[in-house]
Amino acid sequence: MTKAGTQSKPTSHDGADGPVRLKRALSWPLLTLYGLGVTLGAGIYVLVGATAAQAGLYAPFSFLIAAFVVAITALSYIELATRYPVSSGAAAYIEAGFDRRWLTIGAGLLIAISGMVSASTVAIGAGGYLSGLTGLPVPLLALLTVISMGLLAAWGISESVTAAAVITVIEIAGLLLVIGWTMAGPSQSIIETAQLLPSFKAAHWFGIVAASTLAFFAFIGFEDMASVAEEVKDPLKAYPRAVILTLLISTLLYTLTTAAVVMTIPLETLAVSSSPLLLVFANAPAFLREGFGLIAIVATVNGILIQIIMASRMLYGLADKGYLPKPLAVISKRTHTPILATAVVAGIIIALSQLFPIEILAQRTSQIVLFTFTLVNVALIRVKRSEKVPPTGCFSVPRFVPVLGAISSVMLLATGLL
Repeated sequence: MTKAGTQSKPTSHDGADGPVRLKRALSWPLLTLYGLGVTLGAGIYVLVGATAAQAGLYAPFSFLIAAFVVAITALSYIELATRYPVSSGAAAYIEAGFDRRWLTIGAGLLIAISGMVSASTVAIGAGGYLSGLTGLPVPLLALLTVISMGLLAAWGISESVTAAAVITVIEIAGLLLVIGWTMAGPSQSIIETAQLLPSFKAAHWFGIVAASTLAFFAFIGFEDMASVAEEVKDPLKAYPRAVILTLLISTLLYTLTTAAVVMTIPLETLAVSSSPLLLVFANAPAFLREGFGLIAIVATVNGILIQIIMASRMLYGLADKGYLPKPLAVISKRTHTPILATAVVAGIIIALSQLFPIEILAQRTSQIVLFTFTLVNVALIRVKRSEKVPPTGCFSVPRFVPVLGAISSVMLLATGLL
């Protein structure tokens, strides 16, 4: 691991006689689709109703506030990822800033756990959707889904991310379908567009800010892009471009989708629905309604795949630095993926989805990520303070950016705990 204030050199692919390393195979378009796949996914497909229950008609503003908090921290991640383009991601950044072994290990494991808990929750949801189509038991379908995604993740980074990219395009098409159907379909708007603009009443903004912690969950994922930085071609150019595009596209789709839904579905109906976007197609032809249901299933499956990739790279990165057992850092000569780390992650996800009540843990995913955001921003502050001369060859942000990122993350974390 590099020390604070020095830049890590990108890992190159070793020859046949050297140790097998991760393969730099991801271009910026693939990295963008990877980011969109983990950022979009199940969150927006299930969170619109819960967000509207707290923010009412102003739910789109909750997503905008969440986007602002995420965007500030994203700039810190971009600088750190171009300084230290390694698979351990945030754990490497925290080590560079604090130089505390226990904090590095703890943060890395927390990030991996949050991904595995999220994936296990999504696996149960995917099993529920599939059970409705097949009649098979939810636990069995959740098990088969995780195994399938684990095998795909182990196949190869190019193959798994390409598959995720294709699925991501389908997810985006689903959200565009929601927006387009509310605008051009037979559904009539029940409110005027002007009613989406909140007044300056404190009660309105309290609900908007409170709901932003829920909306924040829908943006969780861009930080997972840091975990594949070691597998990106030219991370200095690719990573900033991919992260910025991911957040811009996600914010636009979330805001438009949420606005479309709250304008056409009564709030009392929307707030209690576990599949709120399906309500948009209540009066649609059967083929359209069923087609969108399949898209929702695909969205959940994609989330599992990308979380397996992220968590396995985190375990690999920590093991590669000697913080976890070395076998977790072994790379397959054939697939250039961390096979054992991938198997361990898939096994934990299966155990969580089959044996444990994970609802409370899933609700804490946002808090874990916000805590990590705070540590990452503070780490960048400490790295910058330790430098006499700013480094060259990496993306650089002004010092106020990580300060603002840390403050906004703490504020949103505190709001969610109230």
